[in-house]
Amino acid sequence: MTENDQGNVPSRQRKRFPGISSRAYEHPADRSALVALRKLSGFDTVFKALSGLLPERSLRLLFLSDSVRVSDAQFSHLNDMLRDACYILDLEKVPPMYVTQDPKPNAMCIGLDEPIIVVTTGLVELLDEEEMRAVVGHEVGHALSGHSVYRTVLLFLTGLALKIAWIPLGNVAIMAIVTALREWFRKSELSADRAGLLVGQDVQASMRGLMKIAGGNHLHEMNVDAFLAQADEYEKAGDLRDSVLKILNVLPRTHPFATVRAAELKKWSEHRDFQRIMDGHYPKRSEDKDTSVTDSFRESAGHYADTVRTSKDPLMKLVGDIAGGAGDLAGDLGGKLRNRFNGGQGPKKSDDGGTAGDDKGGS
Repeated sequence: MTENDQGNVPSRQRKRFPGISSRAYEHPADRSALVALRKLSGFDTVFKALSGLLPERSLRLLFLSDSVRVSDAQFSHLNDMLRDACYILDLEKVPPMYVTQDPKPNAMCIGLDEPIIVVTTGLVELLDEEEMRAVVGHEVGHALSGHSVYRTVLLFLTGLALKIAWIPLGNVAIMAIVTALREWFRKSELSADRAGLLVGQDVQASMRGLMKIAGGNHLHEMNVDAFLAQADEYEKAGDLRDSVLKILNVLPRTHPFATVRAAELKKWSEHRDFQRIMDGHYPKRSEDKDTSVTDSFRESAGHYADTVRTSKDPLMKLVGDIAGGAGDLAGDLGGKLRNRFNGGQGPKKSDDGGTAGDDKGGS
């Protein structure tokens, strides 16, 4: 970012994160879903082909001609927020931002070569300054993470799937990639919500914004604690049939449900990882090239294991019970095998009277 770009500092004192890597705020499920997406059969071939076919220049010209570009002269308050967000997350080049006429509250970060941010009039009219600041930070987080490329591909493929729905095999192939992209897209939203919190540095504003997106501009009729309680009720409600219905409900969506996003963000805001970032301890972009892919997989696997272990969802609890049962079964089988190898006489005794294999050192 140039010296002039850094001239507009945040309207209130906020911490800045020089050189921060997107790894600092990326949700483990975001990284693992993206890795799984790249391993999807045929994805690389399709992606490389689409990179040359996507009408990106047309898309940029469309927003330039039929939306309002944010600048010092137009939507200057949004321009200040955008520059602030880039300053705080140390994004060198401020992406162009447009406001487009659409009553539905929405925002997106798209683009193959360079990201562009688009917000709807419905969103601008719905949120107050601090809530909007979190949204702008959310989109800048997408830009810093490099999400815009895959999001653009998803938009194109979704439209393509509708056009070739009459071709059975072609549609199946495209929808397999669309489904995988949507799964990653939902996880990437959790990462960007965290980036929005790092920019806004006001968890209540982030909560209010998500609540308004769910229930509209009736803040006096809503309550953040009650909204978060809905997320808890949603997670643990019902039986296995409800768990399946939850999966079916979320599959066609590009975004997680608002209550789920709020609960995830609240949990992260209270975690030591968030506090460490706020204290200035975070991964740097200069270290990205040295990042271990194995460590990323391990972190993602640990996250999913923890999710299954702590989830209140009936299906996840069943998975946890089955996994635990499998562990117990493996232990029982191991004991039986040892007995067979010992001639059915039970565990061998060592010379000192202990069971062979016992670790007398303890701990």
